[in-house]
Amino acid sequence: MTQRKSFTKTVLTAVTALAAVGALATASAADKDYGKPGDPVNLVIGYQPYYTQSWSGVVMRGKELWKKYLPEGSNVEFAIGLQGAIVVNNMLAGKNDIGYMGDMPAIVATTKHEVADIRIVGTLGTGWDMCNVFLVRNDAPEFANAQDAMKWLDGKIVAVPQGSCTDRFARAVFQKLEIEPEAYLNQNIEVITSGFRAGKLDAAVMWEPTTARLVEEGLARRIASGASAEENDGGFLAMRADLINQRPDVVKGWLEAELDAQLYLADPANAMEVVKMAEDQTTGFSEKILWKSFVGSYPEAQGGIEVRDYKEYTITPRAQELLTRATKFLHSIKSISSDTLRPEAIMPEFTQEILKERGLTAPVGEIKAQPDSAYSGS
Repeated sequence: MTQRKSFTKTVLTAVTALAAVGALATASAADKDYGKPGDPVNLVIGYQPYYTQSWSGVVMRGKELWKKYLPEGSNVEFAIGLQGAIVVNNMLAGKNDIGYMGDMPAIVATTKHEVADIRIVGTLGTGWDMCNVFLVRNDAPEFANAQDAMKWLDGKIVAVPQGSCTDRFARAVFQKLEIEPEAYLNQNIEVITSGFRAGKLDAAVMWEPTTARLVEEGLARRIASGASAEENDGGFLAMRADLINQRPDVVKGWLEAELDAQLYLADPANAMEVVKMAEDQTTGFSEKILWKSFVGSYPEAQGGIEVRDYKEYTITPRAQELLTRATKFLHSIKSISSDTLRPEAIMPEFTQEILKERGLTAPVGEIKAQPDSAYSGS
């Protein structure tokens, strides 16, 4: 089989898998009863402590910020999803009410309204190397620059969790640079880690903090990021429409707490406390690796960038441009049926109102890269 035919086959397989998102959702996806405004509410939050850009969810859980804003007596359960597609499926099935996820899962989720109506209500952050990072095996050649490094992937075995923000980024770069991997494998974090350890992978595209772990543990080398290919990344906050329609008080309350969480993340003085919360909510990641994923710096030749994460909070022009561009791209590879999202899929009005009430503007903060010497942990 030629490289082109092999890659085409894997892309079609991925498209089929994406089309099946929501197929697992059962009748429980019908509208749920969230009670009347002012009543205590029970929520299940799908979040990703293993995705650094979405760590506002880690802060929400660790500091229980939601208690200040939701009706007294409310109960919140946090359900870990190892990637956004898992959170999406749980939202479609009515198992998660609110979800923290990357750009590709968020976009796909809003297109499954025949199963359950999901809306994007806020932005967790935008950046260049939180989700969009290329890694290669340690014995790969030393490259003159990131462009040469990415082109080396032509004809190689590349793995990515398909349906994730990394998947969208990888395919966009392959298309832009006319790269045809020999194989484009759908593998989760654990399998990719094992693949590098066993020497079965040439490359992978991963997000933080797994990127930092693979590099810091000497299992792979970082060669490029979204900054190297002019492809940014973003995390988004999604909610079920039945929750939005029935309980605008809960929606506003959660988003008030989310703003507090993003402001907390953006304060450099809180970096080590954030890392400690992330360490408590994950396994297999050291404090130093989590710090590196959050505020650590990388060389420019490897796609390092001065600002690791812009805490946008609302749907800023930068976030909207990413959603628009990514939607067109996902349609071009037949992952979704339209090149534009339905107007109601994105609802910035709650976050805009909260920012106005607090006298704030977006982005609400920036998380800047720090040298290794700034690490103050154990």
